[in-house]
Amino acid sequence: MHDDARRPLRDAFRDIESARETPETSQTGSPSYRLAFADPDFLCRDEMRPVRVQLELLKPDILMREYGIESTIVLFGGARIPEPSQRHTAPTETLADLSKYYDEAREFARLMTLKGQRGKRLDHVIATGGGPGVMEAGNRGAADAGGVSIGLNIVLPHEQMPNAYVTPELCFNFHYFAMRKMHFLLRASAIAIFPGGFGTLDEMFEALTLIQTHRMDPVPFLLFGRDFWETVINWKALAEAGTISPEDLKLFSFVETAEEAVRIIEAWTPPS
Repeated sequence: MHDDARRPLRDAFRDIESARETPETSQTGSPSYRLAFADPDFLCRDEMRPVRVQLELLKPDILMREYGIESTIVLFGGARIPEPSQRHTAPTETLADLSKYYDEAREFARLMTLKGQRGKRLDHVIATGGGPGVMEAGNRGAADAGGVSIGLNIVLPHEQMPNAYVTPELCFNFHYFAMRKMHFLLRASAIAIFPGGFGTLDEMFEALTLIQTHRMDPVPFLLFGRDFWETVINWKALAEAGTISPEDLKLFSFVETAEEAVRIIEAWTPPS
């Protein structure tokens, strides 16, 4: 957006429009003549990677600030977990059984949205990866409550698109995983991890590492589904081996239901 009445200097938008009307000559048709900031070929050069990284930091941050996002509740979880009515489509019985967490994620998002989005303040805004499965459930729960939610999508080699429940003005697309991860945590007031695969494990361990190393303030950190998490990760063995401290096991809590998770968040007091 731009406001000519407040800016004495000619702005970039007007110059882009003027450049489009320039008569075509051998000089004006040359790629070198394009305005640098309006030249996608130039912006995609290897040398411009730092600029592209900066743009992916700035664009979502500016738009979320303008929208009034105060804090977020981050939901991570498997894209392949179906909603219960579609459990018959799951390729494995385990995935079919995990479909109950679709409903828990949806209800958790609904409850947190009702508590956080009152009046003009936008606290506890649900933030997901914007895809299917648990991510869809989170955005859907926020929509059930009549609230807004964030989707941080990323370009992948196979065809994919954001789920239909993400608030359109808060739906972002990323090229860099690192910038996407940063935006997940910049405003996080709680993190909820549902059963998932490589992506979920990556996001979970990165966030735990940031808290463990004091690079991020502690927040309520909820693992939905104790049986799943204790099956895929031997937490006790990590502590017994000394590769983590026994105290690190207190960085997170196991929960089974949305209501249990909400109670932990409401009772949360940061460690002294």
